Amino acid sequence: MTPDEAGALAEALPGVRRKGHPGHPAWYVDNRLVARLLDAGTLLVRVPMEERDALLAAHPEAFGVPPRFEAHHKVEAYLDDAEPGAVRTALELAWRMQRR
Repeated sequence: MTPDEAGALAEALPGVRRKGHPGHPAWYVDNRLVARLLDAGTLLVRVPMEERDALLAAHPEAFGVPPRFEAHHKVEAYLDDAEPGAVRTALELAWRMQRR
């Protein structure tokens, strides 16, 4: 999956807008972060803590939580290894969590 494909999935969610620097875009709903591109292969996605473990267990090749994010509502999506459906699921979780 490419960063552009991940961005298209995010922008397909109602109310999601792209912001940020062209090299490091981010997607927001109601001015709340849904996802941010960290580099060409890694998308940071906000997910509810209560859903995070299930997401990681279902897609261990696609997602990870580095130590610096363990206490936060975040996962890294590894775009080179992630199926579009897995990334879509994570983005939908983030979108539902961040809507006001």
